[in-house]
Amino acid sequence: MTPIRILGIDPGLRRTGWGLISVVGAKLTYVDCGVVTSDGDLPLALRLRELHEGITRVVAGFSPDEVAVEETFVNKDAQATLKLGHARAIALLVPALAGLPVSEYAANLVKKTVCGSGHAEKVQIQAMVKFLMPKAEFKTADAADALAIAITHANHRGAHALKKLHAPVAGVSGLAAARIAAALAKG
Repeated sequence: MTPIRILGIDPGLRRTGWGLISVVGAKLTYVDCGVVTSDGDLPLALRLRELHEGITRVVAGFSPDEVAVEETFVNKDAQATLKLGHARAIALLVPALAGLPVSEYAANLVKKTVCGSGHAEKVQIQAMVKFLMPKAEFKTADAADALAIAITHANHRGAHALKKLHAPVAGVSGLAAARIAAALAKG
């Protein structure tokens, strides 16, 4: 089997974590991880440029096959949520521009996949990532979270493939769409 390299991205305006794993069948292997930062003293546009350049270096340097990005959760501070949305847009855009498939995962699903509970704390996530990948060396929670996102994608990527295979055809709905998709797949 050919290894699949999965890049997980935990978006943040100040720190965007990234983690790269390799998957062969059900075996997960740690490759590398880190954080892309932006200077909080700069205007928003320049901070986003720093994130863009940093994530671009990671994508170009590691050549992942697939990318997984954590979805934005809405909190009480609308301004903070909007800024996170900007950073998340960069995290989605860079791999899309590189022609890579990008999947998105809710934070609760990441926690549930890695720790067994959708409300796990950061310390629990770090401990489980270390348990699943003993060679992983992360210095920040952001990098550990990014590895957890990559692990989540490794566990759910089969479901994404099935979803694409059975995606409805435009203008056709329900059971008919599934039959058409199945017929085209046999094609």
